[in-house]
Amino acid sequence: MNRRRMTVAALAVPVVAALAAVAPTAATAQPAALSGRAVEYNVLSSEGASVDAVVAAVRAAGGTVVSTNQAVGLVTATAPENGFTARLAGNRAVDTAARSKAIGQAPRGAGGAKSKSVEEESKAARAGKRAQPAATAGMDPLDSLAWGLSAVRSDLARTKQAGDKRVKVGVLDTGVDGSHPDIAPNFDRALSRNFTRDIPFDENGVEVDGPCEYRGCVDPADVDNGGHGTHVAGTIAAAADGFGISGVAPNVSIVNIRGGQDSGSFFLQPVVDAMTYAGDAGLDVVNMSFYVDPWLFNCANNPADTPEQQSEQRLIVRSIGRAMEYAHRKGVSQVVSLGNGHMDLGKPLPDNTSPNFPVGNTHPRTIDNATCLSLPIEGPHAIGVSSYGPSQAKADYSNYGFERLSVSAPGGYFRDGLGTDWYRTNENQILSAYPRNVALTEGAIDAAGNITPDGEALGVQKACKADGTCGYYQYLQGTSMASPHASGVAALIVSQYGDYTRSGVSLSPDKVRKVLEGTAAPIACPTPRTVDYTLVGRAAEFNATCEGTPQLNNFYGHGSVDAWSAVTNGRKYLR
Repeated sequence: MNRRRMTVAALAVPVVAALAAVAPTAATAQPAALSGRAVEYNVLSSEGASVDAVVAAVRAAGGTVVSTNQAVGLVTATAPENGFTARLAGNRAVDTAARSKAIGQAPRGAGGAKSKSVEEESKAARAGKRAQPAATAGMDPLDSLAWGLSAVRSDLARTKQAGDKRVKVGVLDTGVDGSHPDIAPNFDRALSRNFTRDIPFDENGVEVDGPCEYRGCVDPADVDNGGHGTHVAGTIAAAADGFGISGVAPNVSIVNIRGGQDSGSFFLQPVVDAMTYAGDAGLDVVNMSFYVDPWLFNCANNPADTPEQQSEQRLIVRSIGRAMEYAHRKGVSQVVSLGNGHMDLGKPLPDNTSPNFPVGNTHPRTIDNATCLSLPIEGPHAIGVSSYGPSQAKADYSNYGFERLSVSAPGGYFRDGLGTDWYRTNENQILSAYPRNVALTEGAIDAAGNITPDGEALGVQKACKADGTCGYYQYLQGTSMASPHASGVAALIVSQYGDYTRSGVSLSPDKVRKVLEGTAAPIACPTPRTVDYTLVGRAAEFNATCEGTPQLNNFYGHGSVDAWSAVTNGRKYLR
């Protein structure tokens, strides 16, 4: 299995950028000739057109349909690499056709739109209304190392409301290890799905996910060969059962809706399928910690990009936008990491990293905030979460800005506490569940399950039950670690104020947002307001100026999520 954290994956078929906007044009006398090897395309329906019409168009143009998503109008198909999009150009049912591309990446250890340095540092250093009373819970032995729980006051909240099993939280990530002893008690195996297929190598022989672990190259829906999704799931809802570690909402259910590869990349069709499935399956909250690639920002008409590249980015924006709108209509609160690009998302920095696939095709781009979107954080209805460290200092890597920021949460900050014994310690990061298979592959444990010297240096923890069952835990940092704290609080809000029926629990995403923001604990801007991150070894580009009031500013949004306040004082925000 592949453990490269910043690998940009390719589909099992060639994915060289080649696509075409297919706005209606006059029909040609002769259809374009088809030639070349078979490749994969995404075809998006026009507004109001049926998927059946797109399927018919694809087949008429010489393509073979692989999968469809009725809710979004997205069709994945294979066809010869030459002539296919030209044949679709005259069909009014088709909005855009694009060669398939990865649309997101959740690199292990940081998630969101993160820089490599964050992960490298993280790993290298360190019946109507309520029918019954709310369930409570205690704390677990390793919770003393999980400072994020006390920072969001989950320790207090669980004495009143620890969550309800009928509240379902989807983890749209690299997978969830359903066998981890802290995950298993809350893991909903029946609802969990894997929408991906492993990709061993790309067309050029470059390893993507590596050799398939299972016949058919499809991992079971309770497996995580990346580790990122399991860490996220543990922060949300690891069980409080007197063993290991617990999550923010330790009694709610975890649903794996895997949309990411082992390697950490996300492809358009699996992600759209996972988003719409969340709505269809009745999930209450979904945590999303990935960023769009091969484009850090998807721009409608950036002059540095070719027309084909512009069309590709428009396809991604439209598809993800439709999927997020669908999930919102179905009652899904969508919590998204703000990203780790150390930038104000309302004033984006130049992008010199796109397109990051295939390797060697990047070119410098000036990003126009009005026409460029980073996804999914800049998609509709996203609840954006920034990251802070144990001193409440904004993490150096965390994005910020009034435009997309809702709340903040503990995400870890390895370099927090300059001048103290805290500085550059593993404990400044976030401790959560670590799949045994990944720990073994990464050399953190040996074949006997003992923590290796490398694992000890990283702060890896181990807990075992009397029957010999052991769980492992690792420290990571990033906005990927912040958003699950917020997702956990959102799940507690649904548990406390949701409408309970025989079919489950419901609370509109807009109401969840109001409670989450209204009960957040204000955090004032630092003094001085401009933070000099060069003092902790960062480039001057990381320096950031905080603007606004304690009640609303561009570092922390409405403040830090507060589980205790949410479950005891949130009702007034539902009026």
